[in-house]
Amino acid sequence: MAAYSSLVSRPAGWQRLRWALADGMTVMRRDLAHGRYEPGELIGALVFPAIMVVLFGYVFGSAIVVPGGGNYREYLIPGLFVMTSVTGVMTTLTGVAADISRGVMDRFRSMPMARLAVPFGRAGADIVTGALGLVIMAGMGLLVGWRAHHGAADTVAAFALLILFRYAVTWVGVFLALLVKNEATADNLVPLVFPVTMISNSFVPTSGMPAWLRAISDWNPVSAAVAACRSLFGNPGGPAAGAAWPLHHPVIATLGWSALLLTTFVPLAAYRFRTMGR
Repeated sequence: MAAYSSLVSRPAGWQRLRWALADGMTVMRRDLAHGRYEPGELIGALVFPAIMVVLFGYVFGSAIVVPGGGNYREYLIPGLFVMTSVTGVMTTLTGVAADISRGVMDRFRSMPMARLAVPFGRAGADIVTGALGLVIMAGMGLLVGWRAHHGAADTVAAFALLILFRYAVTWVGVFLALLVKNEATADNLVPLVFPVTMISNSFVPTSGMPAWLRAISDWNPVSAAVAACRSLFGNPGGPAAGAAWPLHHPVIATLGWSALLLTTFVPLAAYRFRTMGR
């Protein structure tokens, strides 16, 4: 771990930030290297997106009509991109909770390291794994007929937005794991992630939902992220006339949701890690 010659006086300003980043990168490398000893977890995280493309693309593909027309698999792939970004929180939640249960966090807290380094490192490792998953899913999408139609700039912007959104959601998982501190409890929380992804426009248009459920779906951050990707990629599935504001301004809405999640859960996770055990 990065350390300074004097541990009595804490570094200030940019030095403290540099300290946190250096320690966080060390923890991130540790989490990534740990995957070699538990390859099943890494393989699952990378294979799951490919399975979702094939399963949803061909099971739902012949049964759902895309609003305004268009290929359902082109409609679906942006939804699966966002779904895997959100369900990535499950890996973070169970991984951090497992480290707490095994006493790894206690050892980290006893070291002369920045308090934000451990949650920062875990979130960073998740982004690396998530980016690999996106690459695999994009490749599978191309094989089943998905295409990005709006050029390189918008395509890069869409993937950058996906990574930002995943990073923001990851911090929710870090905080919840630090809150429950128990691997079994974390496992029980995992199924709660699926309603968040299903009550959205990821797989079906929201126009056919009951009014109360459509309102929830339209304001779901997942729906905004999916709509933003469809818009940037040029895929079918634009918002209906009566859709909520986030679906008519999905890029701005997704940036706003990401900023809100980060400004809320990064400080909460840092505080929770610092005060664990008191």
